[in-house]
Amino acid sequence: MASLEHSIDEQHQDLTLFVQNLLKEMQTRFQTMSDGIVNRIDDMGGRIDELEKSIADLMNEAGVDEQTVPAAKTES
Repeated sequence: MASLEHSIDEQHQDLTLFVQNLLKEMQTRFQTMSDGIVNRIDDMGGRIDELEKSIADLMNEAGVDEQTVPAAKTES
């Protein structure tokens, strides 16, 4: 009877370790994907800033004042 209980305890420990390792691996993968997404968002923000600056420079070269340009209309 003692060996059966010992075997069951080992199986529970093995299952617990397996689940813990699986959760750690999933957390690592999620963190990697999350970091990648944040980096892409940061890159996109930088590109948008550069685009806005380029547009402002072009408008200045063309002699267009930003206040005279109508704002983009959003449709409801």
